Amino acid sequence: MSTDPQSPGRVVLDVNGVGKSFPGVRALSDVTMRVHSGEVVAFVGENGAGKSTLLKILCGDYQLDDGEVQIDGIVASHASPLEARNAGFRLVRQEPEIVPDLSVAENIFIGEYPTTGFGRVSFDAMRNQTQELLERYGFATMIDVNTLGGALSPAQMHIVEIIRALKPGVKVIAFDEPTSSLTSRETEALFALIGILKREGLGVIYVSHRLHEIMEIADRVLVVKDGVPTGDLAIGDTDEEGIVRLMVGRELEHGVQRTETTRDDVVLEVKNLSSRWHRDISFQIRAGEILGFGGLVGAGRTELAKVLFGEYPKSGGEVRISGETKLIRRPADAIAANIGFAPENRKSEGLILVRSVLENASMAVFNKLSRLGVLHGQQMRATVEPYIHQLEIKTPSLDQDVGKLSGGNQQKVVLARWLAAGPKLLILDEPTRAVDVGAKAEIYRLIDELAKQGLAIMLISSEMPELLSMSDRIMVMRDGEIIGPIEKADATEELIVGHAIGGAAA
Repeated sequence: MSTDPQSPGRVVLDVNGVGKSFPGVRALSDVTMRVHSGEVVAFVGENGAGKSTLLKILCGDYQLDDGEVQIDGIVASHASPLEARNAGFRLVRQEPEIVPDLSVAENIFIGEYPTTGFGRVSFDAMRNQTQELLERYGFATMIDVNTLGGALSPAQMHIVEIIRALKPGVKVIAFDEPTSSLTSRETEALFALIGILKREGLGVIYVSHRLHEIMEIADRVLVVKDGVPTGDLAIGDTDEEGIVRLMVGRELEHGVQRTETTRDDVVLEVKNLSSRWHRDISFQIRAGEILGFGGLVGAGRTELAKVLFGEYPKSGGEVRISGETKLIRRPADAIAANIGFAPENRKSEGLILVRSVLENASMAVFNKLSRLGVLHGQQMRATVEPYIHQLEIKTPSLDQDVGKLSGGNQQKVVLARWLAAGPKLLILDEPTRAVDVGAKAEIYRLIDELAKQGLAIMLISSEMPELLSMSDRIMVMRDGEIIGPIEKADATEELIVGHAIGGAAA
């Protein structure tokens, strides 16, 4: 997919010596990046390295302090997001901006609705143009133009965000963690789309923590550490280990060597569970076991987690914790039953970003720390601090707004909350989504340690290496049903994908 390095296209984006400071922090220093037409440049670094700051400068959210940005040879001040769009820069954000009460077509054309000759919105034209875009870029089978935004899965929201960016006038498009909620099939469709964009002469910036994707999709890679560039290399001149060294300044262990920690006692037993999304689901998780759940987006994995945690209702079946039947109709019932849940979208479902680390980490034990409805700050700190230290959460203080932490540290705050609650079962839905390689390795070690301590863990993951390396057994979900279990010794990517798409026998 790479362009010929000997004959690059014209420079469509020229970032020259860009710097940016915030009170007490130098976020970027002398960053230079050039993107040619028909070229994919990966932009990588740990959380907090400055990637988001540069993207926000390019899309007009922030103003640079030093340096210059040119798009297609024209100096671009990007004083606002509108100016950035008019100059030809588009950003596909990590967290899609979707209006829940508007259809897919309306979300894609929001602010740019096609009209009739009488100035009225032409909904037929809008739906037809949306369908044409979905077909052109390979997403037509994955999303319906009439679906309301509030009914979309995280993966479908990303597709809407991508299609919205592909409007006339785009010259440079940046993808910020585009596959964080996509399955392998959807990722393949995205890569095929990027191939089309290259052939059409667009410049592409690709931001991802998934280094294997960068090695597959990028022509060059720009690495930053603490806001300073540490390498600008042709992808053929480096490898994943070389990129990691430039990112973190050290070698990283690959994954975790899981040890056999499963005990005989069954913590979770689900018998014949049914819901709007599921049919006759039955499985067990034992103490010390990590039971992985694979499958395509829409197979029912996240919905199963939310049924078990009481966010969604079940219509039949039984849930037992340590042999005792539990009636779970709301999250408070799940917490009382010693179930913890770290959701896929930590920013909108797992955390209150404008509240402190202390408040977020204490939420599951508020009832234990309050008296007559009043929370006691000293008790909250005494309860939470040991887990902040255990998980090595990097925060200036417990009073820091959790929204200002890196993605990896935000995920650790969610885990700290459940450790403080002392669950028997911990449900982890995409626990390393949009987390950098260093924090990912730390989270893997933490999950392994929790299993060693006897915690039963339900691990939902779309990352095949994560699922294969961390799980003791694997269940595959397809159309609301379970196929499995697959024992660790028998698990392969081909077998899991085959079950997920219906190409392998159960």
